[in-house]
Amino acid sequence: MNVIVANEKQDMLANIDIDIIKNISGVYEASEIVEMFKNFFYSKMILDVTAIKQYKDARTYETIIQGLPAEKIIFLLPEGSSLCTPNFLSQLINIGIYNFTTNVNGIKYLIKKTNTLQDVENIVKMASKSAPQPVNDSNVNNINSNSDLTAPASVAPKAGGKTTVIGFKNVTLSAGATTLIYMLKKELIMTYGSEKVLAIEVDKKDFALFNDKDMVSSTSTTIKTDLERHSDKDVILVDLNKCNDTSFCEDVIWLMEPSTIKLNRLVRENRIMFSKLVGQKVILNQSLLLASDVSDFEKETGLKIFYNMPPLDERKRNSIINDFLIQLGLLTSGLHDDGGSNKIFGLFRR
Repeated sequence: MNVIVANEKQDMLANIDIDIIKNISGVYEASEIVEMFKNFFYSKMILDVTAIKQYKDARTYETIIQGLPAEKIIFLLPEGSSLCTPNFLSQLINIGIYNFTTNVNGIKYLIKKTNTLQDVENIVKMASKSAPQPVNDSNVNNINSNSDLTAPASVAPKAGGKTTVIGFKNVTLSAGATTLIYMLKKELIMTYGSEKVLAIEVDKKDFALFNDKDMVSSTSTTIKTDLERHSDKDVILVDLNKCNDTSFCEDVIWLMEPSTIKLNRLVRENRIMFSKLVGQKVILNQSLLLASDVSDFEKETGLKIFYNMPPLDERKRNSIINDFLIQLGLLTSGLHDDGGSNKIFGLFRR
């Protein structure tokens, strides 16, 4: 069971999907926090640092880890603040604090895997090379997942100059492939540039409703020719619709909306559909399922869910879209040091 000490991030932590045994809010002296929890049993403490008086002073953290085990504390830092710089973080690392993040996904990651010095030592190296600069985090598989996208993303390498073609296909009725592709395409363009990204739909004209020149239509008979015609693109996202030929896709993403009515309709129409999708990249789209619900869904269907995508506003930029693209291997994320090999906060290792 875990404990939460919150202040400015109270709203963020209010609905976090983890087991909580104690939750307090307010602003406390570092010594008060130690006194409250030194004899209290817990698995991990999520500590919103704004709940600590003088939290901008690195010496304050020494008081906390002198009285509480540092490996059991996850320090939640204010995104974009002076704390999120190599210089300040290296001070924390030097006193034995390795677990810090700015968001909920980072917290969930650190609950499962506690960082070691090796995971964060690149930050110390960066601090010795450069002046203070803000850092941000953006990956669900690392200590800083799903940020507000202030950290610049970088392009994943294009293998042998070949265009990456990713297909999307609805499994349940109207599972949202068209809108998801629109959001993915917008996010990719911010990194690759509009001339390097294209979305193509097969045997439909729905893309025209977006009034977007980078979203075009094709047919089952001409799709391969159209892909060859756009071989100068780095990434092409294809809304397959009812097209059964996926041979031209490097990967296919299968979308399910996990509502009761849509799943029941799917089972009635095709009882063996779940077995056909074993080993495929299946995402739950427009999903309100919690992590525990997804686990139950996997047990019931025999599927391994690649991603649990919540309902999103396509008018806004969503950090979870960035994260999904990282999972697909289309983006890598984070600020690099001068050598280009290490990432701030020990971001996503491939």
